[in-house]
Amino acid sequence: MLEEIRISGLGIIESSTLELGPGLTVVTGETGAGKTMIVTALGLLLGGRGDAGSVRKGKKAARVEGVIDARSLPGVVEATEEAGGEVEEGRVLVARTVAAEGRARAYVGGATVPVATLGSVTSPLVAVHGQSDQHRLLQPRAQRDSLDRFGGDAVAKLIAAYSEIHAELRAVEQELDEVTTHARERAQEADLLRFGLGEVEEVSPESGEDVTLAQEEEKLGYADTLRTAAEQAREALSSEVDAPDALGAISAARQALDGVRDHDPDAASLADRLAEVSYLLSDLAADVASYATAIETDPARLSVVSERRAALTALTRKYGETIDEVLAWAETGAKRLLELDSDDDRIEELRRERTRLRAALADAGLALSA
Repeated sequence: MLEEIRISGLGIIESSTLELGPGLTVVTGETGAGKTMIVTALGLLLGGRGDAGSVRKGKKAARVEGVIDARSLPGVVEATEEAGGEVEEGRVLVARTVAAEGRARAYVGGATVPVATLGSVTSPLVAVHGQSDQHRLLQPRAQRDSLDRFGGDAVAKLIAAYSEIHAELRAVEQELDEVTTHARERAQEADLLRFGLGEVEEVSPESGEDVTLAQEEEKLGYADTLRTAAEQAREALSSEVDAPDALGAISAARQALDGVRDHDPDAASLADRLAEVSYLLSDLAADVASYATAIETDPARLSVVSERRAALTALTRKYGETIDEVLAWAETGAKRLLELDSDDDRIEELRRERTRLRAALADAGLALSA
């Protein structure tokens, strides 16, 4: 229901608020008191034409606001949200302004909307009865709604059936229009996908391959440097030319403490720990020597790895940051290509469905008309 009307700068009304409670509200007054301005204000809220001549002299604009209690009016709530407005605590604020130079604006729930949208939200709430007309009954929508309500439950069921089929038909027609209208774009998209998937298939990458090959290329590219470093480390641990090394130093330290271990348990403990270090260094020296021996310079393998990485890089430039992302793109692209390639079948299916729904809608319309 319409709970409140606020009027400012309209005709003889400078500023006034009319609160409308439940039941009957009667506005009375002598000629010139402003009763007609209230009806004019209602007309503006209903989307009626704004007349710049109705703006109060000295004012830049006339403004009318209405507060609607929409808690029991789901249609108003839905219409407000569709218009981009907000419903606060079950109430909707609607407004209309008319500037002195003639420009008019409308608002629903705080959102600026066309005047027609304001009228579609508010017109079902108010019926204005004049001496020679009844504005609401002049609207075809209101006439249909009245006739439908007069038909009772039986007609309501037929309307629901008709509306359901009509909605299905619109959805099918929209999809059919989308598929046929954008056939060229979809064909171009299919060609691009087909080309890209062909590139991926030709290279045939494996998950994580780019990371593994990058590590291998790095190792192969620095094989000589790595071998030299390993040999230097092995020589420092265990020299083959009787030069000072780590094992020799540890052995000398152990012998020194072993000579006095019988005189102090702490010295014996330190000697034992040096023995453990000596064993560890021996193992480590052997491992470093094996590592140095295992490193081989292989220019042929390096060339193969570099070429393979170049092929993978060509894919990651187009289809993903990593090979795993490229593979994910290929999977998604294959599904999309399957959809695009089935357009012809889908068009025929939609056309058959459209024909069926049109016939069903005609039958439902005949039943409703009868």
